[in-house]
Amino acid sequence: MAAPQPGIRRGGGRHALRREVGLAGLLWASVGAIIGSGWLFGAEKAVRAAGPAAVISWGIGAVAIVLLALVHAELGGLFPVAGGTARYPHYAFGGFAGMSFGWFTWLQAATIAPIEVQAMIGYAQHWTWADGLQHHKDQTLTPAGFAVAAALLAIFVAVNFLGVRWLARTNSAATWWKVAIPLLTILVLAVKEFHGANFHSHGFAPFGARGVLSAISTSGVIFALLGFEQAIQWAGESSHPRRDIPRAVLGSVFIGSVIYLLLQVVFIGAVPPSAFAGGWGTLTYHGISGPFAGLATLIGLGWLATVLYIDAVISPAGTGLVYITSSSRISYGLSRNGYAPQVMQATDRRAVPWAGLLVAFVAGVLCFLPFPSWQRLVSFITSAVVLMYAGAPLAFGVLRRRFPELERPYRLPAGEVVSPVSFVIAGLVIYWSGWDTLWRLGASILLGYLLLGGYAFRARAKGLPQAPRMDFRAGQWLPVYLVGMGLLSWQGQFGAGATGRLPLWWDLLAVAGFSLAVYYWALAVALPAEEIERNIADVEVLDAGGH
Repeated sequence: MAAPQPGIRRGGGRHALRREVGLAGLLWASVGAIIGSGWLFGAEKAVRAAGPAAVISWGIGAVAIVLLALVHAELGGLFPVAGGTARYPHYAFGGFAGMSFGWFTWLQAATIAPIEVQAMIGYAQHWTWADGLQHHKDQTLTPAGFAVAAALLAIFVAVNFLGVRWLARTNSAATWWKVAIPLLTILVLAVKEFHGANFHSHGFAPFGARGVLSAISTSGVIFALLGFEQAIQWAGESSHPRRDIPRAVLGSVFIGSVIYLLLQVVFIGAVPPSAFAGGWGTLTYHGISGPFAGLATLIGLGWLATVLYIDAVISPAGTGLVYITSSSRISYGLSRNGYAPQVMQATDRRAVPWAGLLVAFVAGVLCFLPFPSWQRLVSFITSAVVLMYAGAPLAFGVLRRRFPELERPYRLPAGEVVSPVSFVIAGLVIYWSGWDTLWRLGASILLGYLLLGGYAFRARAKGLPQAPRMDFRAGQWLPVYLVGMGLLSWQGQFGAGATGRLPLWWDLLAVAGFSLAVYYWALAVALPAEEIERNIADVEVLDAGGH
């Protein structure tokens, strides 16, 4: 099988995306997504959950993301198509799995922009003019805050309508700032205020292994490191996708992991001992809004606090901008696969998928209603994103088996080992999110099946040309995986409502064993090579090229 080559087109240019983004644009798209509101909140929330052992949480999180990114790097170079993460499972397992992972992918992209808006409003409470935008008791939005949040989301959408070239340049400029400010913070705090005793004065791991592991999913560790896939989502607009996508994916993970780990170290060292005299769970800034800006104020660095309050607008805004872009490209990809109406493929004269942008705006505004605060969304989005990522190792394993000699711009060393290990790690991160998060995620998955499944059923009933083939046999493992993960979470140790019947460590072994069983089951029932070739040809030929 030969991978589809850039430049092939079918039909007119009305639905074509323009290949105008270079390596820098792809790299900064991913880095800009990684460095968002996570750096503003993650270090504090992780240390509250795990104490100084939060550095271990960041290390585990970085390893997990690196393994998943390596798998995505090979696939992204092999299939440089818009909304790629939503398509890889479709190639290997057909319609049912493709529709499911497409929904997981769109769900996380559409809900991250509202999280970034929440972060902007939360930090803005420092200024008196923004004081009435949130309720002080639970940080939920007031009616005025809801209006401001919707307006900010509308600005993100409006910028996207200017076109991908302008967007890439805007994001690149914002990302330089977003990288520079955390690095400045690391340098200043390390020099100005660093208490080495903070790492052991109340114990290095006061909340034990459970605290270290739960911090990965529930305190923003994985959430902060997410975003490397943005280079893949923009693949349909990359000027040299096979060369640049693997570089952008792996480069962004390296940059983000180093920055976040150093931020956690300096945060722990810079906190005055009096601020956590009763232990890390009692960490307080005495009414000063933070975390990093509050910490800077607390230790007498008012100028740094001012810079950080400004960054608290720029960093989340840049990330929100990127995810609005990606959600529109994912809905574009879903429509190409036949899971959503064809109007989602419509582009304007700047080759912008305008219908997808409008849907992303509406979905984002609705998110402010059931999830009106930053912290309440983090665990949910983390589990949704990692569930989305879990489709890539499965597709990777199938393609390595079915097409071992296929030319790959980037070939992952020891991929046959890395792939199942990364799928196990994805399962563990989902499990650590906790039962109280996963049952809500399950409800959202059912909603997706009603929406996308309903459209697919209608399309097949009417005999529409793009009606998808469901291929339930090849995706038979997926319902078992979703239900099984839910049952393990319910019986496990993490999250409110979990029974705790599975002891710690035995629960992790159970999740790992179950994940491996599903992985090899999925590979065994995947589509045959000729069916995979047909899926790729049906979709990719439509996307390639397009100026």
